[in-house]
Amino acid sequence: MNPVNAVPLTTQGGTAWTVRAVEGPVPDRNSALLAAPVPATVPGEVHTDLLAAGVIPDPFDGDNEGRLAWIGKTSWSYRTVFDWESDGQAVQELVAEGLDTAARVTLNGTELGRTWNQHRTYRFGVTGLLVAERNELVIEFASPVDTAKRLSEESGLWPHTNLHPYNAIRKMASNFGWDWGPDVATAGIWRPIRIESWTGVRIDSVRPLAGLDRDRGVLDTKVALAWSDGFSADATVTVDVGGTSTEMTVAAGTPEVGVTSTVDAVERWWPRGYGDQPLYDVSVAVQAGAQTDDWQGRVGFRTITMNVAPDKDGGPFVLSVNDRPVYVRGANWIPDDAFVTRLNRETYERGIRDAVDASMNLLRVWGGGIYESDDFYDVCDELGILVWQDFLFACAAYSEEEPLRSEVEAEARQAVTRLSQHASLALWNGNNENIWGYVEWGWRAPLGGRTWGEWYYMDLLPSIVAELDPRTPYSAGSPFSYDRYIHPNDERNGTMHIWDVWNAVDYSTYRSYKPRFVSEFGFQGPPAWSTLTSVVHDEPLDPYGEQMLVHQKAYEGNLKLERGLGEHLPMWKNINDWHWTTQLNQARAVAYGIEHFRSLFPLNTGAIVWQLNDNWPVISWAAVDGHGVRKPLWFALRRVYADRLLTVQPREDGLVVAAHNDTDITWTTEVTVARRGTAVGGEVLASETFALEVPARSNVLNSLPASVAAAGDPSAEYVEVRAADGSSAYWYFVEDTALRLAGDAYTAEVTATDGGYDVTVTARALAKDLALFPDRLEPAARVDSCLITLSAGESHTFHVTCASPPAGDLGVPVLRSANDLLT
Repeated sequence: MNPVNAVPLTTQGGTAWTVRAVEGPVPDRNSALLAAPVPATVPGEVHTDLLAAGVIPDPFDGDNEGRLAWIGKTSWSYRTVFDWESDGQAVQELVAEGLDTAARVTLNGTELGRTWNQHRTYRFGVTGLLVAERNELVIEFASPVDTAKRLSEESGLWPHTNLHPYNAIRKMASNFGWDWGPDVATAGIWRPIRIESWTGVRIDSVRPLAGLDRDRGVLDTKVALAWSDGFSADATVTVDVGGTSTEMTVAAGTPEVGVTSTVDAVERWWPRGYGDQPLYDVSVAVQAGAQTDDWQGRVGFRTITMNVAPDKDGGPFVLSVNDRPVYVRGANWIPDDAFVTRLNRETYERGIRDAVDASMNLLRVWGGGIYESDDFYDVCDELGILVWQDFLFACAAYSEEEPLRSEVEAEARQAVTRLSQHASLALWNGNNENIWGYVEWGWRAPLGGRTWGEWYYMDLLPSIVAELDPRTPYSAGSPFSYDRYIHPNDERNGTMHIWDVWNAVDYSTYRSYKPRFVSEFGFQGPPAWSTLTSVVHDEPLDPYGEQMLVHQKAYEGNLKLERGLGEHLPMWKNINDWHWTTQLNQARAVAYGIEHFRSLFPLNTGAIVWQLNDNWPVISWAAVDGHGVRKPLWFALRRVYADRLLTVQPREDGLVVAAHNDTDITWTTEVTVARRGTAVGGEVLASETFALEVPARSNVLNSLPASVAAAGDPSAEYVEVRAADGSSAYWYFVEDTALRLAGDAYTAEVTATDGGYDVTVTARALAKDLALFPDRLEPAARVDSCLITLSAGESHTFHVTCASPPAGDLGVPVLRSANDLLT
């Protein structure tokens, strides 16, 4: 047999690369880069290569981001020399899975082509160009900043957010900076590169589309074939899945073949919380005479639908898996590192487990990032996390003319083809906020009637999805109301983004909305103290310090943190209080919104918080910071995204206990509601008990008894809701700034354990939102719980994982609570 032969040209595969500056504003101290190259890693990018070579400092540290802006304004040349041993095959091709971005590729002095799209794979014919020894492959990357600017000026300016015209080039938009990310415009060979040799026929792509026919699994495998000139032998295509083998013979030159396989009594794939995630290996083989090629993958058998049909309340947004509606508990996902080539299977799994551990069932891959690597989607398949995949358009108008038009189509076809196999793929989404932007952000005047991307979202992209991945729903955008005559961000229809909270109004405004589905909303807070102080070195530390503001990218971000306190929490007295107060306020704001949304079920069918992760150490909306530390927000999300949630909510007729049961089992328990005093002893002023029964996947509202709902002294009383199964909720009659909380409400005891220590806190009075920050003592230390509220007489133990227990008692700023901000 004569298989396709792939020879990697990567660093891991043994190929040595170098990189040097070609032209640009290279500082005098780095001028040697114009003459002498430094070693490069492929896949990689120029920033990480320069960092590894010791040429630049860490771009994330201090104010280095601005000092290193010259890198994105410089053109770079990657070069390797390699030997080649002919294997007798008829065709040789250079396959580059990712070039970032505007590149000229030459082999032995012959130009193979030029590229303009980071999000595509390119294949260049090199038959007859290879020699036995010292083949020289050079890839020159034009300055990404200058290229975007030039293309924008040549085609006409299209409206966009942020500094650089990222919408003029098919490159990761957030790589040019965002309101949470650094401006580190990169260049480099960012995905694998290789030479493929083959004769006769090879597999160009495989789309194994798995579905269901009652209890049978149906796999419709689309196999695209490439043929060498003059090859006339027929080929046999074989698909193996679930113990079945299906074979088909095709004539030479056939561009694509569809093979349908069935698997009896198939096990269905479900998102987490709804069932298991069985995955089936798929093997595709093609043989034509002595020529062979194969492909391996995995599928899960399921169906996914999207319901946006108008109803009495407007228009819903409901995702259903295997005909069962899913209440979405999700988060937006951004690239997990500003330098994406540092990501791998391990980092992806760690990040996605942050979602799983917080009881999430969906991640939205946001349109200003990338189509993630296969590792990301593989892990989501395995862990039952649905993936809402944006096409890569965000917060900007996009030209529908050439050269962008052809690149968009080629990119979309490759992305849909590559990702269509994944069981976790739940939705293709046309863009992020661009339809909303056209309607409301003042774009129409500067556009002057020019195209802005509508054809992509309404025609091209849905047609590509219908052709290549018809089993997966398509949405034109987010937010979107699924009717061109309705405002795209209308709470009564489809998906909604809520950004007046954070930008302009108090987070209590969340309760003024009754959204059908919220696909973006959020509130900022700083990263962990250890994360923040690892990169911010202002003396003294201050919210408005020079380096602090480098790590705050949002417009008036720290001012909004201050304004966002409202009446909820007092103004901080020092930097330690600033850090704790703003982290606490972030967690409370987001939890407040989600509790309200879930109390509206079934009117509301889900929420996707902005955002799960960070791509560097920064003050942001993330629940997990750039060093992987789970912020208080993450722990709040774990609570409000739990399968079963109790909250106290105001309604027109008074307070209610809202119980949302997002499980398949009826929730039956006894609930005690008590009005208690905040002072030492926590006197029970009134108490009632009732039986709670919430059917599966349902929401029940129970009126709070009048004896509990009315406070005698609102500033010194609160409501405690306790279920026999351990669920709990609280209601406060006034904000914390008016609430009398005891300063000596609790004591703490430290006990050493294997692998760390425990901290047991015992309350003498109401202890509100207890939090332990062991990273202040040891940056690698991690704690298992946060934001714990205790009534008098109760205890809670924090479990800390670290190298060694602390010496002495723990107090402020390691052990915090709302109490210590108010006393």
